[in-house]
Amino acid sequence: MTQPERCKTAHSGSMNGAYIPLVIMAGMGLSVEAGLLGPLGEEVGHLWATLSIFGVGAALLFLISLLTGKPTEQRSFSSLPRWQLTGGLLGPLYVIMLTLATPVIGVAMTMIAILSGQVAKSLLIDHFGWFGIARKRVGAQRLLALALIVAALILIAEGA
Repeated sequence: MTQPERCKTAHSGSMNGAYIPLVIMAGMGLSVEAGLLGPLGEEVGHLWATLSIFGVGAALLFLISLLTGKPTEQRSFSSLPRWQLTGGLLGPLYVIMLTLATPVIGVAMTMIAILSGQVAKSLLIDHFGWFGIARKRVGAQRLLALALIVAALILIAEGA
C-alpha cells in the first residue's frame, strides 16, 4: 500500500475521539516549549537554543527507537520521494521562529499567530488533497472557524 493510499484509508472511518484530547495536550506542550525557548534563546543564542531542543529530541527518539525495535514494514529513506523529507527543514525553522518571536510578542501572541498559519494552510491541504491526504472540502463552517481564529489573533494583539 502506498503512502497516499495509507493516508486515505486511515481516515475512512469515523474520527477517533481519543486523539482530540491528546492533540490538545500536545498543543499545550508547544506553548510550554515556546515559553522555555524564548528565554533560552536570549541566554545562549537562538540557533543554539534550537539546536539544543533538537539534540535532546533526537536523543530521546533514538532511545525510544532502540527500545521499541525496528518497524516491520519500514521503507528506506532513499526510496522515498525527496519532497517527503522536506518536513525536516520546517521543524527547525518553526523552532527558530519560536525563539525569536516569543520574547518580543509573548507566548500567547506567538501561539495564536502560529495557530492562524497552521489552520489556514491546513484548510488548503485538506481542500486540495496535497501530500496524499484525502480531500476534504472547505465549506462555510471551516472558513468561519479560520475567521474566528484570526479574530482571536486580532483581539490578543490589541490587548497586548
